[in-house]
Parts: sequence; structure tokens; C-alpha cells
Amino acid sequence: MTVITPRPGIMDIELYQGGAAHVDGVSNVVKLSSNENPFGPSDAVKEAFRKVAFDLHRYPSTDHGALRAAIGEVHGVDPSRVVCGVGSDEIIAFLCQAYAGPGDEVIHTEHGFAMYRISTLANGGTPVEVPERGRVTDVDAILAACTDATRLVFIANPNNPTGTMIGEAEMARLADGLPPQALLVIDGAYAEYVEGYDGGAGLVDSRQNVVMTRTFSKLYGLGGLRVGWGYGPQHVVDVLNRVRGPFNLSTAALAAAEAAVRDTGWAEKCRNENNRLRHWLAEALAGHGVVSDTSLANFILARFADRAEADACDEYLKSQGLIVRKVAGYNLPHCLRITVGDEPSCRRVAHAVGQFMGDEE
Repeated sequence: MTVITPRPGIMDIELYQGGAAHVDGVSNVVKLSSNENPFGPSDAVKEAFRKVAFDLHRYPSTDHGALRAAIGEVHGVDPSRVVCGVGSDEIIAFLCQAYAGPGDEVIHTEHGFAMYRISTLANGGTPVEVPERGRVTDVDAILAACTDATRLVFIANPNNPTGTMIGEAEMARLADGLPPQALLVIDGAYAEYVEGYDGGAGLVDSRQNVVMTRTFSKLYGLGGLRVGWGYGPQHVVDVLNRVRGPFNLSTAALAAAEAAVRDTGWAEKCRNENNRLRHWLAEALAGHGVVSDTSLANFILARFADRAEADACDEYLKSQGLIVRKVAGYNLPHCLRITVGDEPSCRRVAHAVGQFMGDEE
């Protein structure tokens, strides 16, 4: 009897678990589990999405020229070196598909995004997990883990789910210390939340071994349309466009993303409100004895005494119609990741945590 099996590595992949959206038997649920922008996309984006309904019978652009031009204009990057994908996840997958096969190693940190490991295994590569230092990327540990087989190093900056980041000087030291056959990939999914941060674009422009990825799913509120982009040296972008499907982004996604990146006023408003509420939420949780590192993203990583306390708090929050994210799969079993929602949501979750900790009536 013929036994049909997948290639080695595939069955080592654990299915990705997205943030929950429902609680059985509970109405009026607030979802704080997926780091979504509570304010959604701007009115300009919604209007662009409505207008494109008249063109749904047409194939989308294959070169994403209008979106790449808008990204270049707003972010100050060379549009010819921008590649667009179905979320930044697809850019990560392209990089692994193009550069990491059997016998190749891909480095990520112990609390790094799950898709680094998944995409590596899917392409037959070997994921290498490197320890962090107090939930912060450790450049020296990464450099010590590099070998002649290292092809990619993935660093989320700010990191998900820790919310921490390292400075440009440390990232430059990492890029300069990598073996010559390796690429540094700076995942900037949360870069827009950091005032004045270019997400690694300057490092891309000054080196041939650095790639940056970004997404429209967070600050821009387009998680439901799945749009991301990468920026890299021309030799890398040329490779990624060879593995990218010609129609990987829909007409609607392209139109909405272009409108989103151009609406800089809405982006600034969302950033400012997130940063204000993030600070408030962190202080409120600390007042109940629940500490967190300084976050530079749109979530708080709340730390509890142990896994049992974190699990119990999660169950209590669900009973109150509040869904947060357990992160045991990210080697943080004693933590809960809490998205920064709008002000009523932040106040509601802070009050509920206080009730659980015995500080609130």
C-alpha cells in the first residue's frame, strides 16, 4: 500500500492559534487578543474600498505600482525595492522559500513570532531558537548561534508578544556581525507605533544583508484584508518577486492599503491614542500588582506569579466577556498579552484584573 507523506519538517509544525474572538455563553464580548486597531481604518480607506466594488471583475495590478509608490512617498523608501504580500506573513514565507531549504538554519529568538519557525519548517530548513535577555533580543546570543549554515535571522522590533525592542546601534552591530551568507530580517509589524522609528529602513539602505517587513494589519486597521510589504536590497527584492504570485493581492486590498498609507493624519491619531492608553493600562495593571515591561507596541504583556495564576485570570476575564491572549506557546506561560483597545475597553479590562487580584469590588 502506498503511503503518501509530506516532506520532512511539515509534520513538526504546530498549527497556528490565532486570538480567540468568542466566549461560549457570554455576550458583549471585547476582543483584546489579536492586537487589532480598535478604531479600524479611516473613512478615506472605507471610501476607497467601496469604490473598488465596481472593478471586482478586473484582475488586480501585478506589480502593485500605485501602492509601492505611496509607500515610497510616505515612508521615504525606494519604491522599486518594495515587494508587497498577503500580510507580512507572506513576505516571511517568501524569504524562507527563497533562502532556507534543507541543511539551512534560520535563527529566531525564544519569544519570537511563531511564523518564523513555521515558514522555516515548511521549506525544509532548521529553526534555531536563541535565548533572550529579560524578554529583550540578545544580540550576542544571536551572533554566538550563527554558523556556516545560517541563512536568515528574524528579529521583530518591537517584538511580539513582549513589546520590547533594541536600538538601531544594536541592530547595526547584529547586521555587521552576521556571517556573509546570512540575511537579517527586521520584522516591523509594530514599527508605526514607535514615534520617529523607521522600522529598519536606514539599515536596509546602508547594507546589502538587511531586509525589513511591515504590515497594514496593525496601526492601519486592515487585518481583514491582509496586506504587508517588504523593503530590501535590489538583489533580494528581485528574488522575492520571482517566487511571488503575480496576483497575490486583490484589487480591494491594494486600493484600501494605498488610501491607508496616504492618510497620515489618521495614522498619527491612532498612534497617539494607542500610546496614551497603553501607558494608562500599564500603570493601572501595575497598581493591581500585575507588572509588565515597557511596551512599544499596541499591547501589554502582563506578568503573573506563575502559569496557574495567569490561566485563572484568563478564565475570569473570559467570564467577564474579555478575551486576551495566552502566550504559553511563546515560552511565556505566566503571562497574558492584552491588546490596547479603546478607552472603555482598557478601563473594563483593568477593572476586571483588579477584581481578580482582589483589589476591586
